[in-house]
Order: sequence, then structure tokens, then C-alpha cells
Amino acid sequence: MLNAVEKADVLIEALHWIREFRDKIFVIKLGGSLMTNPLAMSHLLEDVVFLETVGIKPIVVHGGGPAINRAMLEAGLQSRFVLGRRYTCEKTLEVVEKILATEVNESLVEQITILGGKAQSLNFKTKCIAFGEPLKLKDDEGNLLDLGFVGTVTRIDKETILDLLNQGTIPVIPSMCLTDDGQKLNVNADTVAMVIAQEFKAEKLVYLSDINGVLADRDDPESLIPTLTVEMAQDLFKKGVIQGGMIPKVQACLETVEKGVKKVHIVDGRERHSLLLEIFTTGGVGTEIVRSRRKK
Repeated sequence: MLNAVEKADVLIEALHWIREFRDKIFVIKLGGSLMTNPLAMSHLLEDVVFLETVGIKPIVVHGGGPAINRAMLEAGLQSRFVLGRRYTCEKTLEVVEKILATEVNESLVEQITILGGKAQSLNFKTKCIAFGEPLKLKDDEGNLLDLGFVGTVTRIDKETILDLLNQGTIPVIPSMCLTDDGQKLNVNADTVAMVIAQEFKAEKLVYLSDINGVLADRDDPESLIPTLTVEMAQDLFKKGVIQGGMIPKVQACLETVEKGVKKVHIVDGRERHSLLLEIFTTGGVGTEIVRSRRKK
């Protein structure tokens, strides 16, 4: 009886958030590192189906780095990165499209369907919704870097995504885009998710990967910062607390909340049902990034 009451308490705690988020758009980015963990992916996709079932409108954006690395190795191609972006020659682009935009993308849709949800691939075989241009980055001396077929998203097809959401269908979007003249480009998945969240002014953008959030001490996983405001983040930048790869990620999160997304969450997707725990419990399990505590 005690266990039953505890389960009921959990449902009551979630009820408030379910009511508040009904009909709201959540953009959920699945990191490529999670794709190598079938059990974690099953739990996460089950969480996504749960969100849609209770009236929330999830949009899934995904990467596929480890799977691409394996396929390139099998094809005798060497992975090379320039400022964190995968250098993408013509042969690499073919691998990225085959693995990321087709195999991984369609596998996610199949898994969601098996779990009782409705999902639709939005890739080059069905309908591409992300459009952009080649990404231009410069080195420290101001010289333009050669990234190959790497792009940045400049616009999305909102109508197609909205039509699916209104039908109770979960859009599943790979991190690639098309230029106006039809050239396919490889795009950073965090960036795709960020652009979509900003365009929709989504209620939430959730980054799910193997990182549990922003830490006050990067060597102490127990030092998780539950809520991070713009002011707090700037202070942590100055003190050098936020370092390395977390710097561009947190900066992108801050830019996103400044452009109308209410909250951005960084959550460890390897933990069972971490998506539901972050959204439907008061304490959460990751870091939420907001404009200010007054806006929370």
C-alpha cells in the first residue's frame, strides 16, 4: 500500500506540470552519444511518447556522431574535425546522409512507433524542413577555414512541422540541411535544435547527452547547478568555472533564452527516465537555464 501511495504522490506532483505544459512545444535534442546505448534510448523515446500522450508537442532533433565514425572507419575514411565541426568532403557527406539522415533517423521513428507513438521522418527521402548555407568560420588570424560541406541553418519549414504536431505526430529531424540550390550540408545538431526552438519560441529546449548539466566544480558530479540565470552564467565564465566544450554550449543556451525560448535544459540522457524527471518534478535532475529567476 505504501508503494502505491508513493506512486500516486508522484502522479500528483506531475499533474501540475502536465496541465501547465499542455499544447506547448518542446524541442528535444538527442545526442549522438546516446545512440550507442539502446537501453537509454528506449527509456528516452518512451518518455517522448509519454509527453505527446499527455498533450505536449515534442519535436525530436538528433545527431549520430559515433555511428558516423564507425561507418567512416569501415569505409576507410578518416574523421577530421575543425573547431569542433566534422570536416565533410563529398564521400563523408554520403556517409553522413546514409547513416544520420536515413538509418538513424528512420530507426528512431520505428522505435517510437513500437512504443505506441506516431512519428514521421523529416529527411531527404520524405521532406527536408531545414534550409541553410555553408558555414564560414575563421581561425585566430582571420583566415577562412575549409570545412567542406558543412552548413548552418537559416530557416525552417514551420508549417510542415506544425501540421505533424497538430496531427499528434512527433517530427524526427536529422541534423542536415539544404541550400537554396539543392546542395546537402552537414549541420551541428545542437544548432538545428536551437534554431527550431527559437523559431517556435518553444516552451523548452532539452539537450540530452552524456552530460548531467553545468557543474560548480567540473571534477565533482555532485556540484550540479540546478538553475542557471544569464547573470550567474556570466559570472561563472569570468571565474573560469565553465570551461572547454561547455562554453559554446552554455553560450548557445543563453542566446536561445534571450530569443524567446522559456527554458533550456541540459540533462544526462543515460539516467532512466531523466527527461520525465527533469520536466515533471520540482527539483529536476539536470541544469535549467533561464533569463532570470523572476522569469522562472
